[in-house]
Amino acid sequence: MLNISNNKLNKKVSLDRFASVQKVFHQRHYKHFNRFLMAFTIIGVIVLFLPWTQSISGSGYLTTLMPGQRPQTIQSPIPGRIEKWYVQEGDYVKKGDTILFISEIKNEYFDPRLVERTGQQIRAKEASVTSYGGKVKALNNQIAALTNERSLKLQQAENKLVQSRLKVQSDSIDLEAAKTNILIAQRQFDRTEQLQSEGLKAVTDVEEKRLKLQETQAKLVSQENKLLAAKNEVINAQVEINRVKAAYTDKISKAQSDMFTAQSNQYDSEAQVTKLENQYTNYEMRSQMYYIRAPQNGYINKAIQAGIGETFKEGDRLVGIMPSDYEMAVETFVEPIDLPLVHLGEKVRIQFDGWPAIVFSGWPNVSYGTYGGKVVAIETFISDNGKYRILLAPDEDDHEWPKDLRVGSGARTIALLEDVPIWFELWRQLNGFPPNYYQPQGAQAKPIKK
Repeated sequence: MLNISNNKLNKKVSLDRFASVQKVFHQRHYKHFNRFLMAFTIIGVIVLFLPWTQSISGSGYLTTLMPGQRPQTIQSPIPGRIEKWYVQEGDYVKKGDTILFISEIKNEYFDPRLVERTGQQIRAKEASVTSYGGKVKALNNQIAALTNERSLKLQQAENKLVQSRLKVQSDSIDLEAAKTNILIAQRQFDRTEQLQSEGLKAVTDVEEKRLKLQETQAKLVSQENKLLAAKNEVINAQVEINRVKAAYTDKISKAQSDMFTAQSNQYDSEAQVTKLENQYTNYEMRSQMYYIRAPQNGYINKAIQAGIGETFKEGDRLVGIMPSDYEMAVETFVEPIDLPLVHLGEKVRIQFDGWPAIVFSGWPNVSYGTYGGKVVAIETFISDNGKYRILLAPDEDDHEWPKDLRVGSGARTIALLEDVPIWFELWRQLNGFPPNYYQPQGAQAKPIKK
């Protein structure tokens, strides 16, 4: 019944005589419920004061610690055409093993004896350099001989000039002597002629003196001619010196010009030899690039350029390889608001995809299936996904990571911060506040910049 009437039936009729009422309407269930509520309240208050570890969660994937240990692709530095494959996907290769063979597609490298013929050109040019060197040496010897001959010729001409000057002096003295003799002969002729007029000398004596005077005059004229001839010889000797200088200067200049031309040709041939040697080295190294080899030990992941006869450009990816020797690491991303709370060397818990785990982020000691890591690198610039990249390495103080992990699989990370009461964490979460600023002892907040 609804018991909505003003006449209360329970006040007029006693229900205590009914057995069902005796089983229901008693005070014992209130007592147990009140005890349960009291115990629950006490436990709840105690739980609110239990410690709770604040944390920063992130997601990422497995990678390698060293950049050279990460999956890579092998490119060809030259364009070519695939001729033969020596491996298949999944094969293990060692460093230097041949993966595939390619051939040329550029017409300037089609000659199969290109390296040999370039070497022949180098030897020919080296012989040309040697020939020019011999010619330069011969011209230097010729220049030295002409210089020595010029010195001797100049000495000879200068000696002749000295002789001519001495002869001029000698002829000048003889001329003065002839002048003196003609004066004496004139005085003797005049005296004899006077004595003949006085009758003291014969006409014959006068004729003799006249003849002697004429001979003396003839000697004077002859001596004057000799003096002029001697002066002409001095002038001729000076002209000869100038001629010798001019002639040998012209010869030496021509020889020097030929020598400089030979040196220029020699240097040009040496430059061509150097250029050919450079080409020879390039051709030789290019011929070695026809065999694409493994840069390190690893496994062939995928043949990107598959098929025989397929052409490709320089720098195109040919095949992917995964190094066999590597150190595992986790690449995770955190929000910018959490970045100041992350430090180098800080401990981080990691949960790997595919590995079962029971995680209590606030109580890491009761978690199971997580592995330890530590921060080894913090990116200083934000990534394309709007988060900052953190690199984690295995923690040596924790148990080892599973050996069956593979690069590229997913991972979740939990960076443990400060211990706070649960009531404080609930209050922080309800208000949307960030975790407390955390600075562990001995940790480095920022990466060292050198």
